[in-house]
Parts: sequence; structure tokens; C-alpha cells
Amino acid sequence: MKKLPDFETKKENSCCSDESDCVSSESSYKEKDSSDSSNYRMFFPVIGSLFFLGVGIILDYHFSKWFSGWVRFLWYILAYLPVGFPVLKEAVESVLKGDLFTEFFLMSIATMGAFYLSEYPEGVAVMLFYSVGEIFQTLAVKKAKLNIKHLLDQRPDIVNVIVGSDITEKKAFEVSIGEIIQLKAGEKLALDGILISEVASFNTSALTGESKPDTKREGEAVFAGMINLGNLSNIKVTASFKDSKLSKILELVEEAVNKKAPTEKFIRKFAKIYTPVVVFLAVAICIIPYFLVEEYIFNQWFYRSLIFLVISCPCALVISIPLGYFGGIGAASKNGILIKGSNYLDAMASIQNVVMDKTGTLTEGVFEVQEVKIEPNFEREKILNYVNAIESKSTHPVAMAIRNFVGKINDSLGLKDIEEIPGFGMHANIDNKEILVGNFRLLDKYKINYDVDTANFNSTIIAIAIEQKFVGYISISDKIKEDSAATIQELHKLNVKTLMLSGDKSSVVGFVATRIGIDEFYGDLLPEEKVEKVRLIKSRNESVAFVGDGINDAPVVALSDVGIAMGGLGSDATIETADLVIQDDKPSKIPMAIRIGRTTRGIVWQNICLAFLVKAIVLILGAGGLATMWEAVFADVGVAFLAILNSIRMQMKKF
Repeated sequence: MKKLPDFETKKENSCCSDESDCVSSESSYKEKDSSDSSNYRMFFPVIGSLFFLGVGIILDYHFSKWFSGWVRFLWYILAYLPVGFPVLKEAVESVLKGDLFTEFFLMSIATMGAFYLSEYPEGVAVMLFYSVGEIFQTLAVKKAKLNIKHLLDQRPDIVNVIVGSDITEKKAFEVSIGEIIQLKAGEKLALDGILISEVASFNTSALTGESKPDTKREGEAVFAGMINLGNLSNIKVTASFKDSKLSKILELVEEAVNKKAPTEKFIRKFAKIYTPVVVFLAVAICIIPYFLVEEYIFNQWFYRSLIFLVISCPCALVISIPLGYFGGIGAASKNGILIKGSNYLDAMASIQNVVMDKTGTLTEGVFEVQEVKIEPNFEREKILNYVNAIESKSTHPVAMAIRNFVGKINDSLGLKDIEEIPGFGMHANIDNKEILVGNFRLLDKYKINYDVDTANFNSTIIAIAIEQKFVGYISISDKIKEDSAATIQELHKLNVKTLMLSGDKSSVVGFVATRIGIDEFYGDLLPEEKVEKVRLIKSRNESVAFVGDGINDAPVVALSDVGIAMGGLGSDATIETADLVIQDDKPSKIPMAIRIGRTTRGIVWQNICLAFLVKAIVLILGAGGLATMWEAVFADVGVAFLAILNSIRMQMKKF
């Protein structure tokens, strides 16, 4: 199977060296192969080093008479090299590139200094535990990223293609658009397509996080990653392997890794200053006492400065932060929420206002015609055919309702000069007659009189005018989503204010808002009026997330702090437009995204505080001669382990 771009982090010379991708103090331990065997191989140098260190300590205690001098030195060199050589190599390469203050340089100086002081076991132990920490950091990062990929991409390598009356096996990436593939019960679909069988039931959890089966009928779109739960089904391929919806989602998740939250950026910038400062402090700890104490012993103060260096390594601090965000992005993906970067995850944690569109967000977006009212002096069937032809050029859900009600479009009509007027409706010419189809504001715009009390409608009304005369209207209703009311309640519990903005009639908007308990609502809005409402909130210095279709409301999405799209299974454009995509169209995922953001931020700050607190305590103890290399190892590697374990909690937490 053709491989998608993988989520491995690029190798960096230092976990604090640049803005590109901090996760990588992985150094020489960077894993190229995701297989279990390659993971095990990472531990081979550590096992060898641990063996020689353990034997060396035993010899120190029981055979110290002959285990001394060059014999002891060479033995511990054998223990040091398996884990120390890769780090020394990285340190030299970093220095040659002009990057002196890296974790590799700090560890190299600290451990070589320990050898200079004949503290061989401590020198080996520091490098050994540092290497173990690096391996676990590498595995934790890889696991976080591969978990996301595994959740999304489990497509089969081979598909069954129908060629005439035969079934031929073919590699998924070699299948062409237009070919027909056969999907057996229990098999996972490898490519996007259209169902050409009568009906089929699919598990869509790989795309939406929703385990409830989704029934598809002939002619409906199906997507890579879906699992066939029913009978044998035939699918006509509509997109190549690399252009499938799942491939695009995977690419977006990969890009999300590089969109850093402000906390991540701050820590990296902080680390760039922090690391050289502590190096100079370590030098000061070694040299300044020469001028201040009466009995200055160089080796004693040099040892303290080495402890200070080991403790000061910022990698535990820097690595734990992206791990926390990876956990948050992975938890969101698991629940059918695609977040395009940790910066948006951070923003969701601070959201104070959620502004929502009505149609397709809080309502099903599946309209049905309820009533057709045509003036007596007009021919009903002809008028409906006119409206159907005009609405066929629109992608709005209302247009679909009209097509479903009227039926097949009459292609013989002389439809021309079609114009969509945003916020109003459609203008067209049929049989040399000017026709208007839209809301009553469209009729007001063209100064057309009508004798209808629009305030009494609790449904969407499509007004019709021909040759500047009011013809009638079509009443269309939309069902409120099952979880809309619960969504508003959850947002209120999170102290988030809610606002609904819609171009639909104010009476319809008010009816929906009252039913679900939304705080504020405004109807009859043009796109620019929606922008003004959001701008008003922003003027109060309050954060805003806007939830809509991500295309028609592009100006509002651009203005908001986080643009959220109800992506569903058929809207590629929304996935590309929004900052956050709810893949199963459930509004209840909005408060869930906020909870995930807040939990992630909490874990990240727990890691930061833990790292600073432990390091500060041990730094003071080390400078005062009250801490040894062993405490220094805990301050660096131990804190990293605790931070990693804390970050992994995101993967197991239920939201």
C-alpha cells in the first residue's frame, strides 16, 4: 500500500534549539521504524551499559584491591560508550554548527567531568538514565502520534475490483476513478466512492468517532475508513487513494503538529535563554568561591557545578509540553473532533462565547416542504417547476428540500441570468420572465408588495415573485438536533455564553433559540451583519468561537478566535476552511472540545510547574553541596518520566 506521510518528528540537535519541532531531543535514538522489534533494539545499548555498570559497582565493593586504576577506568569506559557515544557525537556536531548550548553539550561536559573526578559510576549512571529518558520520550511521542494515525488510517492494502464478470485483486493506490470495487461484510473501505448497491450499513468511527451504524442508500457517498456491517456491497470509486477524505484528514493532523500553542512557543524561547544562563551559573559556581572562601577545593566546587549542569537540562520541561498537546489532539481525534493545531486547542480552553449558525449546526439541515401557497391566478405546477430549476443551482439545504418535493428538474425551461444574492436569495430569468426566489427581504429589496404577515411563521419561508408580482410562498421546516439543548446546557455549565446568528426569519430563529435555551439570538442577518455582531463581542475583549459551515460564513470564521465547522462526511471544503472540524455534525462535541482544551492546558501547566519546582529545589541543593549526581538525575530524568506519565493520561480520559 502506498504510504501516507508519516508522523515521525524530525531529528533536532537540541530540544531547545529552534522553533521547528521541539519534540526532539530524540537525537540518535530517533526511531525510523515503528515496529515493535525496532523499539526493542533501542534498548540494546542501555542494557549493555547497565550490565557493565552493575558489574562495575559489584567489583568496586568486593574486589576494590585489584579493580582500580586503569582497569577500573577502562571498565567504566565500556559501560559509558554504548549510551555516551551517540550523545558525544551529537554534542560535537552541534558545536560545529555553532549551537553550543544544547542538552547534548550539557550532558557531555557533566559526565566527562565526573570521569575527571574519578566518579565513574555516577558519570555512567547520569548518561545511562539520560539515555533511558530519551528513549521513553521518543516512544511516548511516537505513541501519541501513531495513536492519532491508527485511529484514522486503517485502510486495507488490497481491494477487490469488479472487471466484467470477474473479481480482481488490486493494490488500493492503483485503483482508478470510475472503477467498481466490491466490499464484503466486515471489510474496511480503502477509497472514497458512491454506493451503487441498493442499501448498506457502515461503521463510521474512523472518520467521526461515532460507533452508531450509518445506513447509506444507492447514490450516496461513502468514504475510506468506513467498515461494511451488512451484505456484500459495490462501490464506484470517485477519488484516488491520495485524494480521499481520510488522506486529507491525515495530512491536516500532520500539519497540526507544527502549529504550536503560545505556551509551547514561550517555553522554547525561554529555553534558549535559560540554557546558556545556567551554563554560566555553573561556571560561576566553580570559579567564584575561589575568591570568597578560605579553603577553596577545586574538585569540590567543580563537582557542584557538574550537578548544577545535569539538573539544568531543560529537556524534561520542553518535551512534556508538546506531549501534553499531542495527547489533547489525539483525544479529540478519538472523539471525532479534528483540531488543526495545539494553538487552536489552547484557544478553545479560553473560549468565553460560542456563536452558532442555525441551519446544519443546531438543526438537522434536512428540510421538508410543509406548505405551498400559490396565488389563484398562477399555475401551481409551473411555478414549482420554475422554483425547482432555479434552486437546482444552489447548494443550500432548502434547495434540496424543494427538489425532493417537486421532483425531476425540467431541463426544457429557458433558465438563464442566474444570480445568487447573499442573504436574500436567487434572481433568474425563465422564458424571458424575471423571477425572484428567496426570503421576503428579497421582495422588499425589489419593492414588491405582498399581503402576508411574516411575523407569524415559525418555519423557513421561500417567497416567489414573477415580473415584479408576488406569486406565493413555500413553507419549509427543519428539525432541531437531538443534542442541541443538551449542548447549550453544557456550555452554560462551562460558563460559556451562547449566541445564535442566522439569515433565517427572526421568528424561526427565536422559536429554535427558545426551545434549546440559547442566551441571545438574531435573525434576518446578512453576512456583514453577522460580522458586526461578532466584532461587538470582540470589542469587549472576549474570545469567540464561531460554529457554522465554514464557507458561507467565511468572514465570521476569519474574525473569530476559533472557526468550527460541522464537517459531516461529505464536506471537504469545511475541513480545509475551519480551525476545528466536528466530523459527525453533533453540536455536543463543542463543549467536549472545550473540556479537552481545558484538560490539556491543565496537564501542560502541571508539567511546567512540576519541572520548575523540582529543578529549583535540586538546583539550590546542588549549589549548596547538599545534592549528588543521583538527585540531579532524578531532577532531570525523573521529572521527565512523571511529565510523560501525566501527559499520557489524556489518552485514557473520557470526555
